[in-house]
Amino acid sequence: MKSQSPNPALVLAGLLAMIPLSPALAHTGTGVQIGLQSGFLHPLTGADHVIAMVAVGLWGAQLGNPAIWVLPITFPLVMAVGGLIGVMGIDLPFVELFIALSGIALGAMVAFNVRPPLWIAATIVGVFAIFHGYAHGKELPDAADAVAFAVGFVVATGMLHLLGILIGVAVRWEAGAKAVRACGAAIGCLGVYFLLGAIGIIE
Repeated sequence: MKSQSPNPALVLAGLLAMIPLSPALAHTGTGVQIGLQSGFLHPLTGADHVIAMVAVGLWGAQLGNPAIWVLPITFPLVMAVGGLIGVMGIDLPFVELFIALSGIALGAMVAFNVRPPLWIAATIVGVFAIFHGYAHGKELPDAADAVAFAVGFVVATGMLHLLGILIGVAVRWEAGAKAVRACGAAIGCLGVYFLLGAIGIIE
């Protein structure tokens, strides 16, 4: 009897169910240890960040080589630049709006199996990475070591990309490809939820 691989859509739904639906502005809390641990936990405590990072891995896996590696490498590298901008205190407008839009856009790319040239895909990922990184850097605890904090959130981001890739490899099979696209649709819907929160329609 052949063993069946787990449904990627169910795996993603289960993982997202364990993540609080808190916006990016509410990541840093009292009692959270500074430095590396704080940086590592930072991306994991806001589902708006999580869904976008998982979507990058899903989209990369859907596009195949070399995008499966280029996109997950592009995001944390550019995100680190955004983090530096935030640490420096430079104002960047519409951060929450773009973070929410990243979930919608990246989820839609996966849901509709959009296959642009690699440089366009990398540019899309990079633009959104700036805003995600900025949110992390802006919320850097005053007493935290900036380098350790940055290393922590880049590592956590890489792990979320890897999760998306592991789910995304299911595109090799017809049923798996449909499930991956369903994951993209779910991410897009969550992105709409966060967008409504960012513009103040829901709290």
